[in-house]
Amino acid sequence: MDLVSVRWNRNRQFVGWNEAGQSLVMDSPADYRGEGSGIRPVELVLYAIAGCTGMDVISILEKKRQDVRGIEIHARGTRREDDYPKIYTQIELEYVVTGFGVSEEAVRRSIQLSEEKYCAVGWMLGDDVRVSTSFRVIEAEQPAVQEG
Repeated sequence: MDLVSVRWNRNRQFVGWNEAGQSLVMDSPADYRGEGSGIRPVELVLYAIAGCTGMDVISILEKKRQDVRGIEIHARGTRREDDYPKIYTQIELEYVVTGFGVSEEAVRRSIQLSEEKYCAVGWMLGDDVRVSTSFRVIEAEQPAVQEG
């Protein structure tokens, strides 16, 4: 069982921590009585899905023996504006994979497996949130050969 705790500091700022002592600050913008000093709680959903699927994708690509040097995932959420709660109704994930000779098909399949089988965060969002994905592969420069 996972356990996290959250404590109110002031205004709309809260600090959360887990059993390992890792922490984060959550806050709202000034126009909502916050200080803008932390992540908005709803944004944590974007961090969570990007981190969850990122861990899946790199794990699968490593198993496929792809020479990946970097992955960035850009998550963009669109929230419902006309009703409460203001949930995300659409999340767009863009994967930027950098490496040497990385197969686009391997990246496509890794993302698909994450979406369809492994990413618990994506599954928890349910049918109310449409998640779309795109990716691009960037060929990394070969490192200089060191003589010696």
